[in-house]
Amino acid sequence: MEKRIIKKENLAGLVKKLAAERTVYAPVMEGDNVVYAALENGKEPLLEYGNTKDAPKNLFFPQAETLLRFLRTKRGMELKEDATGKAKEVVLFGVRPCDARSFVLLDSLFDQEHWKDPYYIERRSKTTVISKGCVHPPYSTCFCTSVGGHPLSAEGADVLLTDLGDAYLAEFLTPKGEKLLEKWGDLPKADDAAEAKKKDLLAKAESEIKSKIPGKEIKNWLDANFENPFWDTIHKSCLACGTCTYLCPTCHCFDITDEMKKEDGKRVRSWDSCMYWLFTQETSGHNPRTSQKQRWRQRLMHKFKYFVDNFDAIACVGCGRCVMYCPVNIDIRKIVTDISKL
Repeated sequence: MEKRIIKKENLAGLVKKLAAERTVYAPVMEGDNVVYAALENGKEPLLEYGNTKDAPKNLFFPQAETLLRFLRTKRGMELKEDATGKAKEVVLFGVRPCDARSFVLLDSLFDQEHWKDPYYIERRSKTTVISKGCVHPPYSTCFCTSVGGHPLSAEGADVLLTDLGDAYLAEFLTPKGEKLLEKWGDLPKADDAAEAKKKDLLAKAESEIKSKIPGKEIKNWLDANFENPFWDTIHKSCLACGTCTYLCPTCHCFDITDEMKKEDGKRVRSWDSCMYWLFTQETSGHNPRTSQKQRWRQRLMHKFKYFVDNFDAIACVGCGRCVMYCPVNIDIRKIVTDISKL
């Protein structure tokens, strides 16, 4: 692993250099929000920001994508075009460590030993992720340290940037990251002082995260309390709007539909949400989850029990988006804390 120093005034230029030869997605201002967007020619990335409103999983797992196109003929349906093999080499710049860590969690689902999603895997393999550490966690709603992460985590990143004050410590973690170093030229090597400063910054950043939840400690309770009366207390104000799932870096439920226009058809995958009443409705019309209570229980159980059972990790990275943007102020941190007291 190579460790180099990038002067602050040079970083934007290095990113623009990459954007001249391939698509670079980076944080930009859109109205009042910071979001990820492809850098236009000559446009500089946003370097000072808390976090984006949207989670960057959309780059690997789009909100809507055409998987294949087909043609209806007299002999039946014939494949016209498969979407695999269409992804291009891109760079995703400025990802916060919580969001970069979400890629590792999504990898465990979409790139398993026996079950592989070729659409996700292709985009993931052709994307170089440059993560920007949180030397000062941006929001009071951040709780990454409670779910297995930390403010300078390198998980899911190919390059990790740590703000040392007047420069960045750049750690080139993977072969994809090291290829960027080749393009950026002869950057000065990091010394022991830069390493020591990073350790100090990590300790300070972790101390600034005041929001804590029990995390894996609630799993034993979830294992034994599927019908507990507690589930009647958490859903009553929920609007079933799906904001929490659509902004979540790790939520990954989807629906697949076939759309036809005369003889031409396409198969579309689009995000779905366990908060929606149609989410589990079967073809027969039967729905095993008819109430918002059941749907909210599913959301909690999925993140803190089922995913832990399957992958030994909580399906939450502590970014706090669901807390910040819920229109009725439902707070997953409070729910988990309340469970820990039962």
